[in-house]
Amino acid sequence: MQERFGSKSAIVALTALTLAVFIYVTTESLPIGLLPQIAQDLGTSPSAVGLLVTGYGLIIVLVSLPLTRLTRRLPRRRLLCVLLGIFVVATCLSALAGNYWLLMGARMVTALSQALFWAIVTPAAAGLFRAEVRGRALSILYAGASSAALTGIPAGTWLGQQTNWRVAFLALSGLALLVLATIAAVLPDAPAGQGAADRGSAPDRGRYLSIVATTAVAVTGAFAAFTYISPFLSDVSGFTESSIGPLLLARGIAGLAGVFVVGYLVDRHGWITMTGLIGLQTLALAGQYAFGASPAGAVIAISLSGFTLAGLTAVLGSRVLVYAPGESVMASAATSTAFNVGITAGAFLGSVLLPGPGVRSTALAGALLSLVAFAIVLAEPVVSSRRKITPATTGDPLPESARVR
Repeated sequence: MQERFGSKSAIVALTALTLAVFIYVTTESLPIGLLPQIAQDLGTSPSAVGLLVTGYGLIIVLVSLPLTRLTRRLPRRRLLCVLLGIFVVATCLSALAGNYWLLMGARMVTALSQALFWAIVTPAAAGLFRAEVRGRALSILYAGASSAALTGIPAGTWLGQQTNWRVAFLALSGLALLVLATIAAVLPDAPAGQGAADRGSAPDRGRYLSIVATTAVAVTGAFAAFTYISPFLSDVSGFTESSIGPLLLARGIAGLAGVFVVGYLVDRHGWITMTGLIGLQTLALAGQYAFGASPAGAVIAISLSGFTLAGLTAVLGSRVLVYAPGESVMASAATSTAFNVGITAGAFLGSVLLPGPGVRSTALAGALLSLVAFAIVLAEPVVSSRRKITPATTGDPLPESARVR
């Protein structure tokens, strides 16, 4: 496997980067699971604890591009080590915070490091492998995010409930320290801008901008429905509260499957894979709206939407490395911003719909937005900046003969 996929050191480095993704995603959302414990310990309201997650996401949206631009010339290994060092210290401070505002400050510092981390981790991981297997490597990398939702956040919640919420944050800090040491030891310290994945392999501004727009619209649709999936399952589908956890676990397993399925398709069929995922998301959310009152229909719909959303995160990283019109770190930062804008906008849209049309309408809104995203991705070859569009535009990357010189 090592000869066909990558060297031993590349596989170890990829594993460490995947764990880093796992840690960051777990830390971002962990206060949701430990909300009552944190609120009681710090003498604040549950809504204030919720802002620890909302503010975290807002920081990522605001600073991803500026921070990436400021640091894009720094060597990747050193920068990743600095970011993980900041994570270790800030997460320790979160665990030791004596009041709400100290915790908020520590969380915002962690968010600053995560904003830059998302921009550089994809090219750093991709640069370890040959172009022919980069999609598979990135599917493993983004499996860290799916695994965080599947196991990291539930495990952190359980640990905090059994001991103290602070212990959960200390455990993440300790794990990050091990990851930092591994990355420092095995990740090549190549100069910035000179790696194999530091520029798009077939730069195309038109297709890249289409990918960014598709991402923002598709993720907004996905999160308009997913943010309020718990009340949907209880109020519309009739599930008991105790059933929601296992249902979300099933959705998480489907998402993990989506990441690995995409990994085997995206290297040869990038555009087709992305188009298929968004089309399937449209059908899944429309099915959730139409058949959500049926328990079986709801389970199928939320599992399919979990498959498509997780798969979309994996296909994005690979396609950006093909079509990035400039430096891949800047392109990755822009798609990360678009993704987080989608999360925020989707949650806001759902909150607007809840008091009026009700929770069932969130699935319909998600389906309609996904349909718009489907139209955008279908039109992607048409907006290509290349002078010639050949049948090869149905896959990534384009052959040498199709490239503009």
